[in-house]
Amino acid sequence: MDKIRIAVIGAGAAGMLAAGQAARLGAEVTVFEKNKLPGRKLLITGKGRCNLTNNCSINEFITNVPTNPRFLYACINGFSPADTMDFFEGLGVPLKTERGNRVFPVSDKSRDIVDALHKYMKEGPCRVVNRRVTEILAENGRIRGIMCDGDFYAFDRVIIATGGASYPLTGSDGDGYRFARKLGIGVSQIKPSLVPLESVEHWCTALQGLSLRNVGIKVVNKEGKVAYEDFGELMFTHFGVTGPTVLSASAHLKDITPGKYRFIIDLKPALDEKTLDRRLISDFEKYSNKNFSNALCDLLPSKMISVFTSLCGISADKKVNSITREERAKILYLLKNLTFTVKKMRPIAEAIITHGGVEVGEINPKTMESKKISGLYFAGEVIDVDAYTGGFNLQIAFSTAVAAANA
Repeated sequence: MDKIRIAVIGAGAAGMLAAGQAARLGAEVTVFEKNKLPGRKLLITGKGRCNLTNNCSINEFITNVPTNPRFLYACINGFSPADTMDFFEGLGVPLKTERGNRVFPVSDKSRDIVDALHKYMKEGPCRVVNRRVTEILAENGRIRGIMCDGDFYAFDRVIIATGGASYPLTGSDGDGYRFARKLGIGVSQIKPSLVPLESVEHWCTALQGLSLRNVGIKVVNKEGKVAYEDFGELMFTHFGVTGPTVLSASAHLKDITPGKYRFIIDLKPALDEKTLDRRLISDFEKYSNKNFSNALCDLLPSKMISVFTSLCGISADKKVNSITREERAKILYLLKNLTFTVKKMRPIAEAIITHGGVEVGEINPKTMESKKISGLYFAGEVIDVDAYTGGFNLQIAFSTAVAAANA
């Protein structure tokens, strides 16, 4: 019996795993990758450390997927976070679990994950062709093959693992959406997700480069409804804010218009207002003959003090012993509610992942096969599912890849 001929488009996280798995199941697999080297986007994930999954239960996993979580039940059960960890350790990559159940290679090098997947794919064995696919051809609802700049390659099955539209310089520039649309398959609106936020106010710019750890954040809409709350790290930039809490918050902010959301930072989340007020009184007694700006040195990073005093509307040179109760109340409020207005999200090119993609109603959730085109499969970020930070999105890539390859 002739082997099934499979084309995998894209040698990223999903593509390499799908290719290696399908080859081991007896298929003749050809991987088409327009970059000279595979896994370019994978190399920069987790700041180059590669947070490859989250060491949690399947139910916990699903709660961290805000977009179309039910679609993933079958494939996450088929290849779970535990299976991912076993898989990579079986390939000789020791792993560790850090805060928030985030899983990394012990080496802290994403290169180890990329190399392991590349070896798994090559040893499949899979053939790799460094060409850009320009079209996918189907006839009478069935896959025929692919085109690369006028050259036709015949295939029985095609797996689209092209990624989304974020970080286009790594190769994920939206090809998969174009292929799907041309074949009459629905694609939902593409937006950035897990992306930094720009501020209307300019004081964030003055704090550029300052990182805050263990702060509380809250994003509130015009009506006062809380869209997202979190605790952790953020960093000020020349345009606004970034960091883990900010990226997670962005996944909850739909249809941003300037002024719709306020971003509130609690600089002292471990202290309630009464306790913090006592702390302020204590510090002000300690520095009673000092200027207001000098009395904040135990409470705030030095880079933040001038911005903070300006926002308080209290002269930095005012002696602490002459600060009024009303002024202290203002200081207390600002420590718990440092607020800026969200102007917009940064461009999709700066997003970690893409929100939107091939509509899940177009795909069989057990096999990842198109419901319209027999023999066409999808894996990874090209599908309209996305999750929060913490390794969840890469796990989706791995789970959908295994489901597609097995099918």
